[in-house]
Amino acid sequence: MTVHALYRDDFYLSTVEATVTAVHDDGAIEFDQTCFYAMSGGQPGDTGFLERDGGERIALGQTRHGATKEIILHVPLDGEPRPFVGEKLVLHIDWQRRYRLMRMHTACHLLSVVCPYPITGAAVGEEDSRVDFDMGEAIDKDEVTAKLMALVNENHPVTLQWITDEDLAANPGIVKSKNVRPPVGLGRVSLVCIGENSAVDSQPCGGTHVSETQEVGSIYIAKIEKKGKENRRFRIRFGTPGEEA
Repeated sequence: MTVHALYRDDFYLSTVEATVTAVHDDGAIEFDQTCFYAMSGGQPGDTGFLERDGGERIALGQTRHGATKEIILHVPLDGEPRPFVGEKLVLHIDWQRRYRLMRMHTACHLLSVVCPYPITGAAVGEEDSRVDFDMGEAIDKDEVTAKLMALVNENHPVTLQWITDEDLAANPGIVKSKNVRPPVGLGRVSLVCIGENSAVDSQPCGGTHVSETQEVGSIYIAKIEKKGKENRRFRIRFGTPGEEA
């Protein structure tokens, strides 16, 4: 059953009541609607818990897609009780973890502004992330850090804009990723826009983000690794060199 993925329109929604529409043999649960982000595009799926009517909790270990992007599976930890189809539960995201992922994902977008090269890979993490660029020349990590923090401190707004699949097909140049294409087939694609009128950046992305760059906080480039003749891997971390956030 197609789920109403509420996180696509509201990144800050952390709890919602939903009705169970399916429980799979492996324990994975589907709902009519959800605020849980399903693992995709280098960003991990949300964790958290489900609250039953009597207060009993069902702890979730991961959230992922099923056979299509319109199926979102909430996977309990081993040994957790199973709800029944038709049961109403309250879904609670592990907000501290999600918010760190939102901050980090936005930081990755800022890095793609500072380093305007085709992206060959990326992975968003709670403490650090990586972004791989198709680039041959060396670049100073402290210089990159300074430019990143300038964008953070300028506190640009981060907004979401929707375009159609057809709009995306007509403007392929807005896609920065060299190997991974934005998900299509839902009829619309989200653009994450940074700055007034997208003055800083605009790129298709289905992940979750903060509403202004200042929320990213202190970040720095911990390492730049050479991964081939024309590939550089940038490691982003929270905090400042020698100090964690």
